[in-house]
Amino acid sequence: IKPRLSTITKYNTPTNNNKTTVKMSDNKLRCALVYRLESSGPSDSGESGIALSNLSGNCTLLAKYDHASDYEGSGGGGGLYGDRDKNYAEAVGMVVGNDPPSGLGEEGVIGGFKICISDAHQVIYGADSEGLCLAIVTGLKYPSRTAISMLTELYTPYSEQFALQAKSATTNSLTKKSKKILSQLCTKYDDSTKVDKASALNSKVEAVQATMQDNIAAMLKNTEQAESLAERSNQLNEQANVFQKKSKDLKKQMRCKNIKMTIILVTLVVGVLVIILVPLIVRAKNAAKGGRMLRGFLEELGEA
Repeated sequence: IKPRLSTITKYNTPTNNNKTTVKMSDNKLRCALVYRLESSGPSDSGESGIALSNLSGNCTLLAKYDHASDYEGSGGGGGLYGDRDKNYAEAVGMVVGNDPPSGLGEEGVIGGFKICISDAHQVIYGADSEGLCLAIVTGLKYPSRTAISMLTELYTPYSEQFALQAKSATTNSLTKKSKKILSQLCTKYDDSTKVDKASALNSKVEAVQATMQDNIAAMLKNTEQAESLAERSNQLNEQANVFQKKSKDLKKQMRCKNIKMTIILVTLVVGVLVIILVPLIVRAKNAAKGGRMLRGFLEELGEA
């Protein structure tokens, strides 16, 4: 059975001044509920069922199953609307009553699906021509397509077992009797990827995207590190060039200093030699000249 087209609406989440509303921005299945749509009069056509024009805007809670209690704390803002055990069924009933399913005509088929989205969660519900309404509350990321499939699958066994009782049942009187079938369907559809191929594919795509994002982040980090290393390498090359230039200048300076020192030392040595040798040479010349004069004088004396 193909589900009827659904209508998407938005509404404000009922709040309690003493409680904190929890935003369910996830893909978890919270709870399943069963209501009876009340009619203010008989069907216009005289046939069985309820007339859309005669809906009173009220609905009676027949059964509820709090699937969220398996993984959320109780009380203190840990559940739906801040107090999971008391308020959530009444709040969902207000949503269904204010905007009941439409297009109900074929018997034995659930349709008129509505998807009501708030800033905290989403409510998906539908009903049959007899006013039996099934609803679930999910996180904002839970696929509405999967939710409608769950309601469609739940409707057949539930209507077979409780359709007659639902027509006259009092408020919350079918909760215990319905727990088994509601819990089974909630457990089956708790992980949307296991029952919906598109959801499974989306999960795989999201996983691949996350991996790609991590890889890109790692590549960017490696690129930044490579750029940092390249910058440091350039800085080292510049420092090496500066050091090489300074070493050449220093080498030239030392060479000039060595040449100056050599010239100074040579000059000093030559000066010292001049100072020492010149007097000796002068004395030697004077002594040689005196010796010749003495020999000449002696020769003159000998001839005389």
